[in-house]
Amino acid sequence: MNAEVRIGRRAVAVTHADRVIFPQAGLTKLDLANYYAEVAEVMVAHVRERPLALASYPHGADGESYFVKNVPRHFPSWIATVEVPKREGGAIRQALANNAATLVYLAGQNVITPHIWTSRADRLEYPDRIVFDLDPSVDRFADVRAAARELGALLRDLGMTPFAMTTGSRGVHVVVPLRRGADYAEVHRFARDVAAAFAASDPLRLTVEFHRDRRGERIFIDVGRNAYGQHSVAPYAVRGLPHAPVAMPLRWEELSDSDLRPQGWTLEHVRARLDSAGDPWLAITTHARALGPARRALERLDGGPAARSQA
Repeated sequence: MNAEVRIGRRAVAVTHADRVIFPQAGLTKLDLANYYAEVAEVMVAHVRERPLALASYPHGADGESYFVKNVPRHFPSWIATVEVPKREGGAIRQALANNAATLVYLAGQNVITPHIWTSRADRLEYPDRIVFDLDPSVDRFADVRAAARELGALLRDLGMTPFAMTTGSRGVHVVVPLRRGADYAEVHRFARDVAAAFAASDPLRLTVEFHRDRRGERIFIDVGRNAYGQHSVAPYAVRGLPHAPVAMPLRWEELSDSDLRPQGWTLEHVRARLDSAGDPWLAITTHARALGPARRALERLDGGPAARSQA
């Protein structure tokens, strides 16, 4: 069965609309497209003008997946794109989800999960977000919630405002809005230093160790998404898992809720949450701060990360 989803004056075709792509939830490709149409009003604000890496699942959430970065030739001309230079030379062209119709079209192309850059198309080299991914080694989400709250406290000490999001997978993203001025090298270095300082505060529970077999049961503070060309799951994106969990922006106080789970919000629940509570990240851009003062504040803490690494 084929179907159309109407977004304003545009009708977006969805082929094989009745195909079940989330087997545990019994949800179809059309359900996914309708979801993105329904949440676009809040989601587009968080993804607009950000290059996309598209996690495509041609056989549904329980099948194999792959990332699409270079825009396929069959994409319609009304989808906005940006040319992205590659560090090794050359360039690719990546899609931008600047409107609801694009999100619906991508769902029709088997894209379950859009991932976004931390910078925007007009200034690709200058991020306006920092993402700290708290990735647990074992299934103790209470520890992840506690670590997120503690990281937030450190970031506030640096003069920044943290925001939290369950990823729909295993962990939590702590996200900091940033004024555009520092390039990717500076931002990535700062994120590494914050992660190192935070891990040093509780080395039995936290780590920046990249190799999984060396982490033990510690929570990995992953800052790799803050490098040029990297990406992280978009707010309100559905994850490619059988019960259709969603990456859910949180009110900060929700990190203290013992009932909170990393996959606790699914495609079927988001609309009701937005209707009752709105978007917890609505004002995120108003909290953006320059990197320089935060870096100087970090250096003043316990002699700075360089001193700690030599202790």
